[in-house]
Amino acid sequence: MELHKQQQAFFSTQKTRNLSFRRDALKRLRNAIIEQEDAIADAIYADFKKPRFETFVAETQFVLAEINTMLKNLEFWAQSERVSGNLANFPSRNYIYREPLGQVLIIAPWNYPFQLTLTPMVGAIAAGNTVVAKPSELTPNTAAIVEKIIGKVFVAEHVAVVQGGVETSQELLSKRWDHIFFTGSPRIGKIIYESAAKHLTPVTLELGGKNPCIVDETANISLAAKRIIWGKALNLGQTCLAPDYLLVHHTVKDKLVQKLKDKIVEAYGEKQSQSADLARIINERHYNRLKSLLDDQRILYGGETVDEDNFIGLTLVDEPDLNNPLMQGEIFGPILPIFSYEKEPDIDAIVKRYEKPLAAYIFSNKRDSQKKFIAQHGFGGGVINDTVIHIANKNLPFGGVGHSGVGAYHGKTSFDVFSHKKAIVKRGRWIDPPLRYAPYKLPEKIAKWVKHLF
Repeated sequence: MELHKQQQAFFSTQKTRNLSFRRDALKRLRNAIIEQEDAIADAIYADFKKPRFETFVAETQFVLAEINTMLKNLEFWAQSERVSGNLANFPSRNYIYREPLGQVLIIAPWNYPFQLTLTPMVGAIAAGNTVVAKPSELTPNTAAIVEKIIGKVFVAEHVAVVQGGVETSQELLSKRWDHIFFTGSPRIGKIIYESAAKHLTPVTLELGGKNPCIVDETANISLAAKRIIWGKALNLGQTCLAPDYLLVHHTVKDKLVQKLKDKIVEAYGEKQSQSADLARIINERHYNRLKSLLDDQRILYGGETVDEDNFIGLTLVDEPDLNNPLMQGEIFGPILPIFSYEKEPDIDAIVKRYEKPLAAYIFSNKRDSQKKFIAQHGFGGGVINDTVIHIANKNLPFGGVGHSGVGAYHGKTSFDVFSHKKAIVKRGRWIDPPLRYAPYKLPEKIAKWVKHLF
């Protein structure tokens, strides 16, 4: 691929190491996004009818906030950091220098097609790298406008967009990169990881999982219902952070179910398919997969489907069999299974059936329960008494653990993940203790004491 060679040559010119060069690039990108924000919203709506409000909040404004964070902190984050020395290298001054990794490949998903292409790109540019981004072929309108914006702002040797499907991804993965950033399913994440390993390329994998949401008997049920429905309805459930299933204390289950129904109607009306505030399922294949998950289920509310529009309404499912396909993998849609529990071990029995998820949520007014849930369960990140919103804080790293991901990003974490921390010791010359030099004349007991010098 000629582009790969061109970017390699461009990086070798050292231009991307210049902070003014990086800052100017980010400012041009910011201006282009602001100029095209309405067109971006139109493109995403054309792909799967995402409400414009959601596009502005969770796509364009999210990326603009990330750019502003980088511009505000770039000089501070990029400067060398002096750290303490020790007796072993006395006298000396010790530093950490941050330098760009080199060539970065970003493979983006379809569910947040603008944000999840541009946000890691912003971090890679700020850290001084070249970038090739491959948007999802499932959102062609968004991919086209992303390519248009990037082509206008950057020379291809610095940042470029490559369109295509699986074959294009395979060709890109056959090249040697200095970092690969992928957002998508654990199944594809394993393929990415395997390809990267051939070149010892580091990766960031943002994957997913079955995100549990606990509601105990002390929770504010009405508020919990409103926040759960918001987190599940966002992007019509096609969000890696969405609550995947509920575990509700048996004494408040009926009340919560009723409140969930009320909040759905309050937000989206009796006939959800007529609401302008709900997106659509991305394509017919995913729609049919989700529709089949409703077969033979006890539906407490919802179940509305519109074949010609790839629409499934928010649907509450009562106590599905844990061996049912609905509970075998991440749902990634507007279906919400609800389970009741009596004691905390009942929670563990279900949560620990699955790999560590990307997110977990608990609604509770008991600090002991909050602390215990955080301490006893592994997950990427989460929220107490709300859902999804931890992604909005640039001071928090965002990423999974185990099968839900490798590495994290956002804010300074993004800058760091696309940078190499180079350790440097500047050694003094005015004293040179003979201890380390041969011939070794000191007794061995001196060697066993050396640990105190480190």
